[in-house]
Amino acid sequence: MKRFFVWFGMWTAALLPVVSVGAQSAAYAAPYAGMALVPAGTFMMGSKSGNEKPLHQVTISAAFSIGKYEVTQKEWRDVMGSNPSYFKGDNLPVEQVSWLDAIAYCNKRSVKEGLIPAYTVSGSAVTWNRGANGYRLPTEAEWEYAARGGGSDTYTYVGSNNAKNVAWYSGNSGKSTHPVGMKQANSLGIHDMSGNVWEWCWDWYDSYKNAAVTDPTGAASGSYRMARGGSWYRKARSVRSANRNSGAPEYRGNDLGFRVARP
Repeated sequence: MKRFFVWFGMWTAALLPVVSVGAQSAAYAAPYAGMALVPAGTFMMGSKSGNEKPLHQVTISAAFSIGKYEVTQKEWRDVMGSNPSYFKGDNLPVEQVSWLDAIAYCNKRSVKEGLIPAYTVSGSAVTWNRGANGYRLPTEAEWEYAARGGGSDTYTYVGSNNAKNVAWYSGNSGKSTHPVGMKQANSLGIHDMSGNVWEWCWDWYDSYKNAAVTDPTGAASGSYRMARGGSWYRKARSVRSANRNSGAPEYRGNDLGFRVARP
């Protein structure tokens, strides 16, 4: 079984000023079905040690919705007509999907539900249309903001200071994925952001600047796309809210999946 990813070095304070993420202003009375509403706000992203340095302020300027669960194999099969996963089960998270596969799913599900697709795809080049109402991947900042309960949570893991309460990881997974939603949710009602499978995010990882790059046109270039959350295969340290990782857009692994977002 292939194992996931390239670990990066440290961020530097000079390269990470206060960041404002999101160009649209939107507010909704209720989240979409199966999704948690995440209000706009400001939070402290990263940590004071390791490859998440430095702890820095980020503003999420537009409300968005994010899946309460990782995309399941049933959801994938209903849209894509196949199941690439190593571990089989309708309610298990889909894995063995690349970043490009996740983009394709978002667009195809959007069309199926009568929504405007978020992405324009030309070969391996992907452009994000921020005015679209369809499904998309969260940015890395949105992911961590949602993981931290809209900035209000200070837990080590997503929703708890005890990894066993909220995560499937090497200490309790039995070397496999588990059905989504079995562990305690965070304060926004989101499950499995710690552990089970890594989750693809939109951003490029800029290896030259050693930082994430969120480009509204999708034109930014890089070798790797961001992923967050750790997995069933990793130790507790890797399922912390602040932990970061990346992989090539074409990479697939049995501990790598995603969850969807909408504006």
